[in-house]
Amino acid sequence: MQTKTDVKTKFTKETYLYWYELMLLLRRFEEKTGQLYGMQKIRGFCHLYIGQEAIAAGAMTATKPEDKFITAYRDHALAIAKGISAKACMAEMYGKATGCSKGKGGSMHFFSKEHNFFGGHGIVGAQIGTGAGLALAEQYQGTDNVVLCFFGDGAARQGMLHETFNMAMTWKLPVIFICENNMYAMGTSVERTSNVLDIYKLADAYEMPADSIDGMSCEAVHEGVERAVKRARENGGPTLLEIKTYRYRGHSMSDPAKYRTKEELEEYKQKDPINQVLSVIEKNKWATEAEIEAINDRVKAEVEECVQFAEESPWPSDDELLKDVYVQQDYPFIVD
Repeated sequence: MQTKTDVKTKFTKETYLYWYELMLLLRRFEEKTGQLYGMQKIRGFCHLYIGQEAIAAGAMTATKPEDKFITAYRDHALAIAKGISAKACMAEMYGKATGCSKGKGGSMHFFSKEHNFFGGHGIVGAQIGTGAGLALAEQYQGTDNVVLCFFGDGAARQGMLHETFNMAMTWKLPVIFICENNMYAMGTSVERTSNVLDIYKLADAYEMPADSIDGMSCEAVHEGVERAVKRARENGGPTLLEIKTYRYRGHSMSDPAKYRTKEELEEYKQKDPINQVLSVIEKNKWATEAEIEAINDRVKAEVEECVQFAEESPWPSDDELLKDVYVQQDYPFIVD
């Protein structure tokens, strides 16, 4: 499937069909990832995005390909949305040479400069400062590109956030800080870790524009990101978006998620973003049952193909071990 359609008018038939196919691919990819992890085909840490797909979909239709995304270790869905193939992503989790990080990063460290996807960062909150750095580079080079910097509610507790917010506002950097608030960080609710329950209010101390958004709605995410992106492109500086969402699985594959009730989980599943988008498509008769089934089959085939690709791909060779650790850079202003 195409990684991004040229959506000129938001919320058209084409927009909804794009959202549906993209979110379904992300859901099925993550479901397969969980299955393969149980089979020990995938090792190490692994964090699934199931339930949060509307954020990736809405952010894509509100941005352009040249805009940069950077996120934490729950990175599979945003990487695929940004254009990294499902094959390269699955191969990376297998540790194969054909992976998007040459098999060296694994689940948590996807990367593709070609697709303007800058990670996949394992250190909690590290991407917040790095995201501002990417925005500074865009500002310095005089582009109108913006950076979408994603982090979780747990990372909102890191000191890096406050230092970065101060600098980003002082320099009016073109960065959108997006807190994907799925309520529990690793397993501790926001209520138990902060006196400020509305995370978007953290922006007030820096006089930064901020908003709270329904993360189970593609429409709401698109509109919120679109407003922030417009401000950034017009040299209005950064925005903090608290996008309230919910992960259906635990923090990672090793998390049984016993800190929440089954009733709460079911309540959020009633707001499932894929079902909401499909309902709009069906209500407006924008696709027949046969056409919807064709999308479902296409997604199923793509996921099956990416697994086969990962299975058949070669392991990295031994001489790759020390490559990509350091980069040789000549600085003309340094005199020996």
